[in-house]
Parts: sequence; structure tokens; C-alpha cells
Amino acid sequence: MLDVDGRTIDQVFAEAAARWPEADFLVTPQQGDRPLRSLSFRQVAEAVTVCADALRQAGFGPGHRAAVLLGTCPEHYIVHLALARLGMSCVPINPDYHPSELAYVLEDSGAVIAIVNAAHAGLMEQGIAAAKTAPAMVMFEEMTAGLPAAPTPAATGPVTSDSEAGLLYTSGTTGHPKGCILSHEYMLMCGASYAGIGAPMALRAAADRVLNPLPSFHINAGILTFFGVMITGNCLIQPARFSKTTWWRDIRDTRATVFHYLGVVISVLMADPDAGPDDLGDLRVGMGAGAEPALHVAFEQRFGIPLVECWGMTEMCRVTAADREPRMIDTRAMGRGRADLQVRIVDGDGAELPRGTPGEMVLRHSEETPRKGFFSGYLNKPEATDEAWRGGWFHTGDTVVMDDTGMLFFVDRAKNIIRRSGENIAAAEVENCLFNDPRVANVACIAAPDEIREEEVMACVVLAPGVARSEQVARSLFDHAAANMAYYKPPGWMLFVDELPVTGTQKVMKHMIFPKGVDPRQGAFDFRALKKRG
Repeated sequence: MLDVDGRTIDQVFAEAAARWPEADFLVTPQQGDRPLRSLSFRQVAEAVTVCADALRQAGFGPGHRAAVLLGTCPEHYIVHLALARLGMSCVPINPDYHPSELAYVLEDSGAVIAIVNAAHAGLMEQGIAAAKTAPAMVMFEEMTAGLPAAPTPAATGPVTSDSEAGLLYTSGTTGHPKGCILSHEYMLMCGASYAGIGAPMALRAAADRVLNPLPSFHINAGILTFFGVMITGNCLIQPARFSKTTWWRDIRDTRATVFHYLGVVISVLMADPDAGPDDLGDLRVGMGAGAEPALHVAFEQRFGIPLVECWGMTEMCRVTAADREPRMIDTRAMGRGRADLQVRIVDGDGAELPRGTPGEMVLRHSEETPRKGFFSGYLNKPEATDEAWRGGWFHTGDTVVMDDTGMLFFVDRAKNIIRRSGENIAAAEVENCLFNDPRVANVACIAAPDEIREEEVMACVVLAPGVARSEQVARSLFDHAAANMAYYKPPGWMLFVDELPVTGTQKVMKHMIFPKGVDPRQGAFDFRALKKRG
């Protein structure tokens, strides 16, 4: 593993390209009529130089942010590395954004340039049209033809490990997503944390090929896995998205040795009765989060390779992983703290709880340097940053149990966050959208169980006086949300209720909407089939 301490992304990448020039670095499996594509470290380095030179000649440099809308493809990483070389910050854009969501990110980030490809140019044009700012839009395929001049001078001074390398937007619990400022040090430490996961996951130097079907604009593939394979001389394989119809073909054709999963991936793979050990090819291990314990056990029994459950979040570079035996695969074990990651389980007042008691998981690097390896803060939201770090510990919001051995067991995710097929959805964002319809007097969005997607958004709606309950009203409320949000965010389930339980300050008590053990989907309108990519 390459040394990352005190270094910049470009310094580490240059060493990797020099050490493993002809090794595969980025691979795209066959997609329709397009054959498998493979780029070596040398080829990526050459493309990075072309991209960086074009940006530099146009006056772009330190202090500038670039919105990058390329989808999951090698070009995304080429641009990311080019921006890092110049001291610019990469702002990845989700291609499933609604134009209004994209406009918010453009305005909040202050991006001065938007780099797109032909497949996503239309969305960026709509986002810019809806935004109060107007970054110059350039096509990746045309960057060498000359770029518009940077609108403001680049900052002076060297690029350091503390320089901002990326701005990654995460779903906030109060509506709009928050921009996490991520430094060069942070991203490289992510890679080091990934490379440091023990057996059976442990990456082998220049010997592993990691298939990650998650998108490049999220932290899992785009930072954690990408920098992990970079500093170990390995290869990142990325299909455009997970597909059960091409999964085993892609495993075979790309010679993958490691794969990433979410709980939904394991569910889909286990639903195929014909798949078994003969389909594994060179696969030796899977790594991910959210596998149902019963399916986890059944998968290892059927396929004969381990699944390593882990936990992580955008704000913190270190992942925990249940990588030591016994891995307790029939539970939701997700690893332990360690020397560079102190973990406590606390109550609502921040007091540490006894072992075996559920509470909020809080983290820090150490008492002396609590924030080392964490994000640099939420952009334009210093109060939110201070709140997350209250008491000198980072508050994850996740409910966790720690046993007497220090093993952590996941109980429930951060409040008001719904996780659907790997996408974190802020309940408040969906609620705010529905509140804009005058027919809605009150609404609470919760996570409903979903057999395929792990969780689905469910809206519990109190209609305004005089509005009759009907499937037509429910459908029109769904259509309102779908017209203003990314396709995966609107409520897949909608239930009309007489009232919502509230506190004395009128805050909805979501945990009291339904009695314990009751399936909230009973009597609800099912709009899941309408949630499709445009």
C-alpha cells in the first residue's frame, strides 16, 4: 500500500501510475453493443494530464469547484484526478436529480464550471436554467478544443493534504442536502481505511479486481473503493448500475475477485435458484452492508465465499468491518472501534450507556485530535457542523448496540433518513414537497419495509378540510412529488390518516403513528411501480 500521510491525491496517483503503469485500473463491463473497456494506470494518467492541462490553460485552479455530471464511467474518475491535480474541488452530480435539485447544488456549491457528457447535457442545461448561478457548461468530449476562461482568478498557494478535493452532498434530515467538504487527506485516508480491512476481505497488492455496482457519485465506489484500489495497485470494475441479468456474466468477463453489495443485491442474487459456486469465477469475497442475517448465512452456505459486513458514512473516512472471526453473520454485526477510531454508545444527553444497551453511536479519532480523518465541515452550515460535533464527538444519528467485546450491532439508521436501494432519502425533503400542495394539511414520511429495495418511502397524509380521500387524490399527490424530485424519492406508499400524533410543541411522533408490530402498508395506495428512471 502506498504511503498517504501528508500527501496530495496527485502525488499518490503519480506514484501509483509509475509503480503499476500497465496494470488495469478502471474497467467497464460490456454494456449492450459496447464491448468491455479497460484502462491501465498509464492510460488514465495520460488522460488526466490532457484534462488538467485544458483546465489550467483556461485559468481554472485552486479555490474553484466543478460540477461533474458524467454518470458512472471512467471519465468521472479522470476528471476527479485532473481537478485534484489543480487544487480544484469535484462536486459529483447524481444523474437522477430533478432540475430543481441540481439547481440547488449548483447554487449552494458555487461551482464555476460544469463538466458533462452527451448523455447528461440536457439535465445540466435544465439545472443551470433553474439556478441563480450560471457555471460554464463544457462537454468532456470537447475539452481539448478550448474551454471558456475561468470567471474568477484561481487562488494562489500550493495544493496540500488539507486542500478541498471534493464536495459530496448527503441527504439532510431537515430538507435540502448538506455539502460535505472533503480534503485530499480525507479521501486518501478513506482508501487507506479500505485497504486496511482484514481477512477475509484484505486487498492483495496488485492482485485484486473489485466489482462495485454502486454509483461513482456516492462515497462507496467514488471515494472509498476508488482510492483503495489506487493505493494498492488494483482495479475498479464498474457497470453503469447493478443488473441481475448481467451480473454473473460481468463477474466472469472482468475476472472480478471482490464484489460490493447492498442488502438488495444479496436478496436479488439469492432469488435466482440456478446460481451457485460454479458461477463465481475468481470471486473470493463480498463486502457491503445491509444483508439480512438469514440471507447472509444462506448466501455463504450456497456460494461458499464470505460476505464482510461493514459500516461507514460520508462524514468519516474510516469504515468498521466485521472482518475477524467469529464474524457473527447471523446478526447485524458491523465491526469494532480501533486505535484510530474511538466509539461510544450514548443516550440523548450524551452520557455513555452500559454495554448491551441501544443508543446513538458517536465517534472520534482521539481525544487529542478528534476530527482527524473526518470531513472538514458542512458547506455554508457552520451551525450544523457544530451540532454534529457537540461534546467533542461526531454524532452519527444511528442507533447501535455494543457488546462486551466491543462488537457493534446495527439497530436502526439515522432518524428521518430512508434508505431505498442504496439511496439515502431525507423524509423531511419529501414532506416539504408534499406540503407545497394545498390539499395536504399535515404529512409524515417514514420508512416502510420493502422486500426488494430494503426500504420504501411511505407518506402518511392528513388531507385539508373538504378534500375527499380517493386513489385519484393520492395519485395526483404522488405525481406532484414525482414532478419535483428525483425518481426514487416520491412516496411509493401513500396512506390517508385522520391525524398524526404530536408532542406538545406539535412535532410529529413518527414512532407512534402505528402500533408496534403492525405493517404500515395495510390500506395504503401502492405507487412503487411508477417510480422509474426517466
